[in-house]
Amino acid sequence: MQRKPLILVSLLLAAFAINLDTTIVNVALPSLVRQLHASDSQLQWVVDAFNLLFAATVLAAGSLSDRFGRKGMLLAGLSVFGLASLAGGLTADPAQLIIARAVMGLGAAMVFPSTLSMLTNVFTERSERARAIGLWGAITGAAIALGPIVGGWLLQAYDWRSIFFAMTPIAAVAGLLVARYLPPSRDPHAPRADRGGFVLSTAAVALLVYTIIEAPAYGWGNVRSVGGFALTAVLVAAFVARERRTDEPMLDVDLFRNPRFTAASGSVAISFFALSGFIFLVTQYFQFLKHYGPLSTGVRLLPVASLVAISSIVGTKLAVRVGTKLVVATGLMLMAGFFLWVTSASTATSYGTIVAQMVVLGTGMGLTSAPATEAIMGVVPTAKAGVGSAVNDTTRLLGGTLGVAVIGSVYASLYASGLTRALPAGLPAALTRTAHGSLGAALTVSGRLAHAGHAALATAVHNAASTAFFHGFHTADVVAAGVAAAGALIALVLLPAHPTAARTDSADLSLIRGSTQAATTN
Repeated sequence: MQRKPLILVSLLLAAFAINLDTTIVNVALPSLVRQLHASDSQLQWVVDAFNLLFAATVLAAGSLSDRFGRKGMLLAGLSVFGLASLAGGLTADPAQLIIARAVMGLGAAMVFPSTLSMLTNVFTERSERARAIGLWGAITGAAIALGPIVGGWLLQAYDWRSIFFAMTPIAAVAGLLVARYLPPSRDPHAPRADRGGFVLSTAAVALLVYTIIEAPAYGWGNVRSVGGFALTAVLVAAFVARERRTDEPMLDVDLFRNPRFTAASGSVAISFFALSGFIFLVTQYFQFLKHYGPLSTGVRLLPVASLVAISSIVGTKLAVRVGTKLVVATGLMLMAGFFLWVTSASTATSYGTIVAQMVVLGTGMGLTSAPATEAIMGVVPTAKAGVGSAVNDTTRLLGGTLGVAVIGSVYASLYASGLTRALPAGLPAALTRTAHGSLGAALTVSGRLAHAGHAALATAVHNAASTAFFHGFHTADVVAAGVAAAGALIALVLLPAHPTAARTDSADLSLIRGSTQAATTN
């Protein structure tokens, strides 16, 4: 097909827009504290409102794209995403911005699974598909790392609103390319819409993500949190029971019996768990404690973007040659090593050391995510590529959201307790409460004290905030390292090296159910 390169470019640009938005907002978090007076809780919701709607609706959107057409879903999603981004730039308070981010998440859910499912329908031979998914992984991974660079440049030239305004023309250009070059694509034997499956899957994922986000505020053992997880389990059980019972399910749950599908999904979730939690904290480390400006912060993250892009392409090629098991496990072990290394970080850490650390992170991320994605899509029939891609996206989002919640919770609790111990006893109560709001708030208190002529007290507050930050940051890194190392062991034990049979393209789910257990080998 002569148009394949143009199809590839169109899909990669659409995927780039969605993934750029997942981290471009992170570099603006300090600006939101200063200009919108956002609290730590509101900052987390600015990040997680996008993830909540994205994760909650992506399975339904992927299934609907298989039924009604992936190209149409992609164009509709780009429209919703672009218009919501424009609205986000026009907001005047954190609550309005959170709502705009939620609608952007809905648009992203309509776009992202269609990009990967279209790729697997156009590029069908395994080595060709691996190259295309490698480029897709490179673009998505690089976009995540490039978000702070683009955001930093925009913040330096304009203000935080520009990072939302900038997404609208990108979505528009992607939409024009998609409309011009993508062929129609859908499941030719699409079943009736599984309304019950849509409702149960959306409710289960939404409740799970919401409970994860709110658990740090209420406590992981709080009745509210435990009840949320318990109700999620009930909804998941109901969804599985329905999908097994119905003749035309939205998702063939027997795919999860295939170790290649399940272990690869778990590897993707774990890699994004570690990366997302780390990015949430490292932007604050760079800007508040290393005193890098927004653009400087983004540029200094360029080694991650470069290595994710390179290793994603190399990783999918290696997976075809030496096996997915070894490549993914190596990537996760590199990520674990990176997080252990970062536990030595301080305000005195040189940028040269930080570069070396980011090379390890970027390489590990690329070797994990793209090959695992290729393994997932290699199991799913091309007719069901939309819902298969949505499963991959859901695992990424759940992992990322859990990473921000868990790692952010570990950091926040230790920051608060460490700050309580370290703050000078003579600090007024109002300033003490303000300092506990966030690292940025504590450093603002320090600056105000210095401006008022209380130099010694200002220095004491600054040192207390820095000490408390690193106490929480280092412990959070240990948690991320442990999760990544556990993921590497799981990949070595459960993830098969190669598929032994060609992907079935039949839409008959009964055939899939009968063959999933035999589709892989160690």
